[in-house]
Amino acid sequence: MRAGRTGEILARLEAAGFAVTGLKMERLDRARAADFYSIHRGKEFFDGLVEFIVSGPLVAVRLEAPDARARVRAFVGATDPARADEDTIRRDFGTSVRQNAVHASNPDEDVERELEFFFPGTTP
Repeated sequence: MRAGRTGEILARLEAAGFAVTGLKMERLDRARAADFYSIHRGKEFFDGLVEFIVSGPLVAVRLEAPDARARVRAFVGATDPARADEDTIRRDFGTSVRQNAVHASNPDEDVERELEFFFPGTTP
């Protein structure tokens, strides 16, 4: 949000065939941020994740598409923008590992929990 690229990122997701089925802007407090990133509690980067996500408002997006879980991760790119493939969201808009423009749920871990976190009652 800070960089003013939200619309551009959403437009790229839609152009790639993702349907936006949920959208909300929110500002998390520390407790809620720590809950969101609870899967990373105890890891060296946990405090940095919490610090960044509480530093300003965020836009949560619920996307749908065939094979969306795997496709969205590939579309946004590697966590480190310097290592992300060309034409990915993180390569084009990220500035560092921590400030990589977007968060994308790990398709093998907690997609449902993260969707329920921001869009209660909408997960299948």
